[in-house]
Amino acid sequence: MFGELKGRCVLITGASTGIGAAVARGFGRCGARVGVHYNKSREQAEAVAEDVRAAGGEALTLQGDVTVKDDVRRFVDEAASSLGRIDVLINNAGDLVKRVPFEEAADELIDFIMALNARSVVTVCQQVLPHFRTQGGGNVINTTSVAARQAGGPDTSIYTASKAFAQGLTRFLARQYAPHRIRVNAVAPGLILTPLQDRNTAPEQLEAMTRGVPMGRVGQPEDCVGAYLFLATDALSGYVTGATIDVNGGLYLS
Repeated sequence: MFGELKGRCVLITGASTGIGAAVARGFGRCGARVGVHYNKSREQAEAVAEDVRAAGGEALTLQGDVTVKDDVRRFVDEAASSLGRIDVLINNAGDLVKRVPFEEAADELIDFIMALNARSVVTVCQQVLPHFRTQGGGNVINTTSVAARQAGGPDTSIYTASKAFAQGLTRFLARQYAPHRIRVNAVAPGLILTPLQDRNTAPEQLEAMTRGVPMGRVGQPEDCVGAYLFLATDALSGYVTGATIDVNGGLYLS
């Protein structure tokens, strides 16, 4: 079903842990050539790259801070040079960073959350889209969040707003670049058990949030992989752009 992904060149930001790591391994199982981006988690990124290779794909690790434009330009150029091209861009880098009441959110925290979750999507797309236009097409998949279309979890106001930004940008870019054979879609995970939750959600808070999921369980990173593979496969989603796939166990319905 995903045979066309064999040999496809996929750049995934924030691919050393969590959803990004699971997605990288998923593309590896399809025989893709995967750029595993990381910022500080080098050992984890190298382990993911090894898993991609063991599954039958190819992989290289790419270091850089997505909030720094020069870093983004460097690792995008490195990916394009080493892989030969970029067929699929997955903007996955992001983090809740810290739960804080809205009125107590400091300027520095606001700026960092927006830079990490919102501005980074702009920067990476600005660097990759010219490659897509030159080669005659491409595919962007942005990781947003169920929070982007709901009120968000406790004390996550700025994170929620940053993901709503990414959601809105997805729709704009989809319309803008459709004539260039570039599809732009999003995957919106819900309550997924990743390092993001480990760092920011107390066990009792996680338990309370899980009770609100209609399917009755917290999601795992692997639960998200199929959505990305679907959106990256032209045979399955070639007429899909500007869409969002919700992966949240029904939480969006609550």
